[in-house]
Amino acid sequence: MKKIGWQLRTALALILASVVLYLLYYTIFREEPAHIYQEVVAHIAFLPMHVLIITLIIHGLLEMRDKRALLEKLNMVIGIFFSEVGSRLLARMIRFDSEREQTRADFKIGKDWTDKDFKRAAANLAGRKFDLSVDVASLRELKDFFREKQGFLLRLLENSNLLEHDAFTDLLWKVFHIAEELEFRDDPGMSPAADLAHLEADIKRVYASLIGEWLSYMRHLKVNYPYLFSFALRTSPFDVEASVVIEE
Repeated sequence: MKKIGWQLRTALALILASVVLYLLYYTIFREEPAHIYQEVVAHIAFLPMHVLIITLIIHGLLEMRDKRALLEKLNMVIGIFFSEVGSRLLARMIRFDSEREQTRADFKIGKDWTDKDFKRAAANLAGRKFDLSVDVASLRELKDFFREKQGFLLRLLENSNLLEHDAFTDLLWKVFHIAEELEFRDDPGMSPAADLAHLEADIKRVYASLIGEWLSYMRHLKVNYPYLFSFALRTSPFDVEASVVIEE
């Protein structure tokens, strides 16, 4: 014989408690049984509405809590990505930017940036059309960099939570694509002009997405983790004078 589940035991205990309370009510107040039956039916009639309201409220609160917890986990993963790959990758890709000085000026985040500044930078990014020019030596370095970080990137994809963050997942796929393109070329620096143009287009896709995720991540740190934001500023790929050492 199967053991009675805790749900059934709880239900039976609640029903028994309800019967005991009604008997106690009858004993104390000596109400007519018909009146008690009327109240029972009235309460039962309202029960579906009661359950609906409580369920919606509890479900909403639990969903909000779970979403907040998931976002924290995602931002932690994104932080690890930028620490291990993203910031270094940005620093390398900026070399291909023919307007790198302007790009650095536009996305060099300051410690006093407000939400308005981050929105302005995001709008600027949305309207930018980057002009990249492949540097052969840097392209070879980029291939070696991806080869070195391949294991880390593969482990990132194993994190099922990333499926909840469309923009970051899209960035990872773009990164994997350019990494694979470079890996299958013995020497990407020796590619013909048409092939270099193809690689430039792939790098441009990664570059724009990477800057967008960088801005979002820095905005998150600014609001929630000032000490991490301070470190990220001192290692910013957009600041050529950035130094992790605090001198003032």
